Amino acid sequence: MTAPLFVEEIDGHGVARLTLTRAELHNAFNDVLITELTAALQGFKDDDRVRVVVLAAQGRSFSAGADLNWMKAMAGFSEQENREDALRLARLMQTLNDLPKPTIALVQGSAYGGGVGLVACCDVVIAVEEAKFCLSEVKLGLIPAVISPYVIAAIGEAAARRYFLTAEPFSAWEAQRLGLVHEVVEPSSLEQRGRQMASALLAGGPKAQAAAKDLVFAVTASDADGGLIEETATRIAALRASAEGREGITAFLEKRKPSWQED
Repeated sequence: MTAPLFVEEIDGHGVARLTLTRAELHNAFNDVLITELTAALQGFKDDDRVRVVVLAAQGRSFSAGADLNWMKAMAGFSEQENREDALRLARLMQTLNDLPKPTIALVQGSAYGGGVGLVACCDVVIAVEEAKFCLSEVKLGLIPAVISPYVIAAIGEAAARRYFLTAEPFSAWEAQRLGLVHEVVEPSSLEQRGRQMASALLAGGPKAQAAAKDLVFAVTASDADGGLIEETATRIAALRASAEGREGITAFLEKRKPSWQED
């Protein structure tokens, strides 16, 4: 039997928890995880038992983003096939971002690439002091396309222009300063603080919370519409299928410098 990619739980108070379990692969996501995680979130949307959704992970990393072996395989596919694949990831991000129920990310370890996207799509983010964040795509000859609407909404254009281009890792404290993370705690306090936050959210009216979340999107005009979703998927598909994208991913997997880096 194949090991589950995540564990889904719903407690008696209406707190649903999705815990990523690919610890040995730094909770990187592939096509199967993307599809199943999207389905789980869509199920929560229509489940009256669910009041709050918690996204967590096992192991040293929250999520390393896309599984590079899977991306390497996709690079051998056509641009149209890559576009369809990117759209599936885009729909996962949009489903999480637009979920009409409060969401909490408990970030117990580092988040890279698409993992930062998952964090940016949550309403409340609590991270441990040791967590690192990195938008690392340009080092692979790619761009953080489908996560960009949510990351830019969280950290702003100026910070996005820096970290999208430099791919520098930044600390949990810097992530908090930028607005990606709301609270930074000691590792021993993460679960307790998560429970406290869930309890606070359970005190609100569920319909009012859904309306409040929608209000934020309407007022800031930050909701990623269908056109933007299509555009970002098209952009990343083109780079995944490009020579530079293939070279970046291959070099990473072969533990060597890509061709554009000096020896």
